[in-house]
Amino acid sequence: MSALNRTISFNKTYSFNRRSLAIGSPRVSLNNTNNNRFGCVSLRFQVLIIVASVLSFFVAVGGYMYVLPSLSQAFSNVQVLSSERNNGSVRDCDVFDGSWVRVQDHPLYNATECPFVEGGFDCVGNGRSDRDYLGWRWKPRSCEIPRFDVRGVLEMLRSKRIVFVGDSMSRTQWESLVCMLMAGVEDKRGVYEVNRNQITKKIRFLGVRFSAFNFTVEFFRSVFLVQQGRMPRHAPKRVKSTLLLDKLDDISDQWVNSDILIFNTGHWWVPSKLFDMGCYFQVGSTLKLGMSIPAAFRIALETWASWVEREINKNRTRIFFRTFEPSHWSDLTRRICNVTQYPTLETDGKDQSLFSDTILDVVKNVTFPINALHVTSMSAFRSDAHVGNWSDNSSIQDCSHWCLPGVPDMWNEIILAQLFSESEIPFQQIESLGWMSQRENTFLIPSRASSFLLMVQIRETNTLSSRKPTSNSDASQEVWIGF
Repeated sequence: MSALNRTISFNKTYSFNRRSLAIGSPRVSLNNTNNNRFGCVSLRFQVLIIVASVLSFFVAVGGYMYVLPSLSQAFSNVQVLSSERNNGSVRDCDVFDGSWVRVQDHPLYNATECPFVEGGFDCVGNGRSDRDYLGWRWKPRSCEIPRFDVRGVLEMLRSKRIVFVGDSMSRTQWESLVCMLMAGVEDKRGVYEVNRNQITKKIRFLGVRFSAFNFTVEFFRSVFLVQQGRMPRHAPKRVKSTLLLDKLDDISDQWVNSDILIFNTGHWWVPSKLFDMGCYFQVGSTLKLGMSIPAAFRIALETWASWVEREINKNRTRIFFRTFEPSHWSDLTRRICNVTQYPTLETDGKDQSLFSDTILDVVKNVTFPINALHVTSMSAFRSDAHVGNWSDNSSIQDCSHWCLPGVPDMWNEIILAQLFSESEIPFQQIESLGWMSQRENTFLIPSRASSFLLMVQIRETNTLSSRKPTSNSDASQEVWIGF
């Protein structure tokens, strides 16, 4: 029996002495009037004491039952904190295993006011009236992703070079990060595209400079990551071009000497972008007409991995590779796009991807430390966040690309959290460089041992205690989606 049950079962631990209360007790004389009056007074006094004792007991039990949950939470916090101090982090935390929750502090920027958002991704500016898709944030099951503090991030990125490489999905993530960061810059004139170009999918290079902080955020368009070649001599008529699977893109030398390097590929690895266009695979001088797309995709990634190990300085550059994020077309012809109002409760198999599996398998075998951004599952719930009919060309539906602000913002928050988790930040700098929680006196402190960010509360005694949201007020602000 628990301590609580033993306390509540007071009839087993507290007994009344009935003999001492009996009127016929030998200690009470019925022959003496004074003694009789004294006996009556004593009896009433004893009854009052007993009643008061019983009431006090019930009050004590009630108070204990009321306080017990708080005490249990406090002791639980102490145990968790002790574990985290000893191990450095919660080792079982997977930031990509979680759900989307409703929050009040999103979106992080206004796409209409950000000059670096491509017109086709500004869904609100293009007439989308419902704003429900803007108010969601990813929450891992076992840890906390810190709230985005733009000033702290701008300082962390000072004098850095951030490079995105990939297809239009990578460009969307690039646009997202630029707008997230620009929201914290006072003089917007100091943020500009280095070649004064307009944001368009036709330009192969885009770079935005933040002059006040001396860093750039760049995008290189490389949809396959490997080189595209011309039609080989003596090739069959159906062959118009090739992918040179053993040669990385001819602009890859421009990706070197970056501080943060973020890759993606996959959306162009489909028959409509390859075989239907007369593009086939080539390794060395050999044309591989019978090679499947999955096999070619793996060879291309292995070429990329060899380039990373050969060309990238692991003492300077942090590399991320984002997995394949699913589209939400309602039919296989990609003609019907039904954007939902809220995130879905089920992924309907969209959390599985052969491309993602291949990326994860190749990345784990690279000796160079690479962070895999496994966004496939978390993005599978967000059928509400696609462009749909709200692009700059309403006649074309789009259930592949994402509205901005939107899902790519969360990918960037995860990247920034992982970057912070490996930074050595003195405790005195937490207030200026940490992320401030919505709770008073609560900061999110990075753990260097992994990508898990400890959430701690600063108390008057300057001690730290682990804390996770448990109050009813917290629960009322979060609507859980995706379990």
